[in-house]
Amino acid sequence: MGAVTITFLGGTETVTGSRFIVSSPSATVLVECGMFQGLHEIEKRNWDEFKVKPEDIDAIILSHAHLDHCGYIPLLVKHGYKNPIFGTFYTEKLAGVILHDSARLQMHEAEYRKESLSSKMPALYNTIDVEKALSLFRSKAFHEKVSVAKNTFVTFYPSGHILGSAFLVLEMEESRILFTGDMGRDNHPLLVPPETPGERSFDAVVTESTYGDRRHETPVSAFAHEINKAISRGGSILIPAFAVDRTEVILMALRELIENGGIPLTPIYVDSPMALAALNYYRQAIADGAPEIRDSVREKFAGVDPFDPGNLREMYSAEDSKKIDALERSSIVVSASGMATGGRVLHHLANMLPDSENTVILVGYQSAGTRGQALLRGDEKIKIHGKWVEVRAHIASVEAFSVHADVDELVNWLKKIGTVEKALIVHGETDSQLALKSRLENEFSWLVKIPKTDQIISI
Repeated sequence: MGAVTITFLGGTETVTGSRFIVSSPSATVLVECGMFQGLHEIEKRNWDEFKVKPEDIDAIILSHAHLDHCGYIPLLVKHGYKNPIFGTFYTEKLAGVILHDSARLQMHEAEYRKESLSSKMPALYNTIDVEKALSLFRSKAFHEKVSVAKNTFVTFYPSGHILGSAFLVLEMEESRILFTGDMGRDNHPLLVPPETPGERSFDAVVTESTYGDRRHETPVSAFAHEINKAISRGGSILIPAFAVDRTEVILMALRELIENGGIPLTPIYVDSPMALAALNYYRQAIADGAPEIRDSVREKFAGVDPFDPGNLREMYSAEDSKKIDALERSSIVVSASGMATGGRVLHHLANMLPDSENTVILVGYQSAGTRGQALLRGDEKIKIHGKWVEVRAHIASVEAFSVHADVDELVNWLKKIGTVEKALIVHGETDSQLALKSRLENEFSWLVKIPKTDQIISI
């Protein structure tokens, strides 16, 4: 005991860039390998020198495939990392979709910076680096105790956040550490609720705190209300949605509302190649009876597409995307990215925001420094592709579709764990981390800490 340490290289005082080096005399593993996103000064950290030599890392372990947990991997591979990357089957599949899209955006943005002379920062990596990274993935089943390095084992348990997502029990030497990853919710329409590791003792719990100071109180009825109001005005609805999981959850909600008469039959456009690729993996998981899919979903949608109420249009090409802006009847457009940091949603925002008949519905967490947060706080104009766009459209926020546990859900999940020596709070804005720390100290007899960037904590 005491020979194991965790070095916090990211996910500290921010919800992005999760990177945790866990070391012992026998091994060094990296839990999560994410990119920083949001404010420019945070995003710039992606270009900082990594604190550990890539060749000294014995394994990378991923909780799930979102960019802020896996997006830095190709750069480590580019700089010499050659060892295995462990995650579940669908974490591997979805990481391929997300990392290829990230490489494409990296190269596009680097070319834009070069032409505009705004910055000399190069692309972090390209598609060749992504392919090399994907060749290192070793997918593992839930509940299987896997040897990842000398005297080091990991077990994945379903966390209900996105397809393939897991919380991790890492056993190194004599220490046992639980990493929550991004904890999901009991009410996910597709995925089984988060499991619990049972009444076991842990030397440390490393917990996310995305909603450490908030509860999800917006009902789904508010979603239908906003759609109906926009349609009654003759406007259209734009839903910026994360390409992986949020798009699927939104489509299932739209299908149910249409079937139940909650909203009229309205054309639905999914305009994100990455979202469409992910959508097909969700369809595959349902058809194949993947263990994280609810039994009720498999039974209800056997041989039926759960995401299409009969009016779904999948927009793959840029030409298809441009046609949406020319539509004259009310429609619903679901497009990435969810925080409006990039992707095709920017073109739709530029087209739809100046029209007061339209509505933009924000359905996910909006990180500091993003266009989504600017819309949420009521900015009267936002900059898109170098130009200021007036915000006249109605902006609504519906948190009912969050796939992050809120503070009550997270604390109630943590109560199902046995003895814990210390809790380490990561992956949240400062206010959220402080609020969760106070809550845990009041309700548990744990030692609770909020690690700083580059801080090393002994376990």
